[in-house]
Amino acid sequence: MNAVHRFRAMGCEIVLAGADPNAVAAAFERWEETFSLFRPQSELCRVNASLAEVQVVSPFFSSTLEVALAAAADTDGLVDPTLGSPGEVRLAGRILRRPAGLALDLNGVVKALAVDEAARLIRGDGFVSAGGDIAARGPVDVALPGGGAVRVVAGGLATSGIASRGNHLIDPLGGRPSESPWEQVTASGATCLAADVAAKAAFLLSERGPGWLDERGIAGRFVSLGGEIIENGCWSHAVPACI
Repeated sequence: MNAVHRFRAMGCEIVLAGADPNAVAAAFERWEETFSLFRPQSELCRVNASLAEVQVVSPFFSSTLEVALAAAADTDGLVDPTLGSPGEVRLAGRILRRPAGLALDLNGVVKALAVDEAARLIRGDGFVSAGGDIAARGPVDVALPGGGAVRVVAGGLATSGIASRGNHLIDPLGGRPSESPWEQVTASGATCLAADVAAKAAFLLSERGPGWLDERGIAGRFVSLGGEIIENGCWSHAVPACI
């Protein structure tokens, strides 16, 4: 088994195996340096602080915002970098147009994108996990909220909810913390990004979450506020339990 390395970034523990830990740490630092809302000199903070309606952004910023806007479109605005106004943002290459005062928050995609980038540094089998959201290359056993574990052979697994840090998901339709009946929602995907976006959307959809994932062929596992565990129709077929 490859050695397991740990460090902290993005406010959570990063755990990895099969990749150079220094290279992975540098990759996460690049994402934080550009998109952190807690670093005043990050490009995201500088974009948000500007009153200009037209700005030139870096290629890295532009490509990431494109992913975030695509996630908003794919989830009917549930995973939204503008908290309710994705249609007011226009991006043409590196030219960003937005109403003055409209702040962007790319946290809905940045951590998962960082995990996926770090996973591409794996040589052979290994994994990268950020706060429990994981991308794997080769089999790895992952503990689940509420108990139990599954084996991820390749691809991503991500969990969104309120158990670890309080209610941190905002319903963009109301601009307030979500009142979802779920404590945690776990979803699988070909990448950590796909899994993370699906888990966030399903959490925000409340009771409609399991069916919404099934309609898209996405495996999902839901832990209710009362501790009940519900697996959607795709879960048992797509995500094998550990033996």
